Amino acid sequence: MKIADIKLGMSGITVEAKVVEISEPRDVNTKYGIRTVADAIIEDDTGQIRFSLWEDQIDSVSVGDNVIIRGAYVTQFRNVLQLNIPKAGKLEVIKQNLKEDFI
Repeated sequence: MKIADIKLGMSGITVEAKVVEISEPRDVNTKYGIRTVADAIIEDDTGQIRFSLWEDQIDSVSVGDNVIIRGAYVTQFRNVLQLNIPKAGKLEVIKQNLKEDFI
């Protein structure tokens, strides 16, 4: 699915996109206790959308990585659509951003 086609309330979404931004992780109080979350922005050729990275997912991706998100659902927070991955969903890095240092 393309990002431009994503609408509030959709679920079971599969999206392939590039990670363009990741916020600093922060601790939030959830019904499951205190958990760490970071906001990422992903994009494809049709647009951008916010994406929540929880716990171990935060360190599994970097800015510039291409990812496939499977089984995601769409919510809205502060009038901004965002993708979320349920426990049954999957986040897979398909192409890492390889940083090369030239000395």
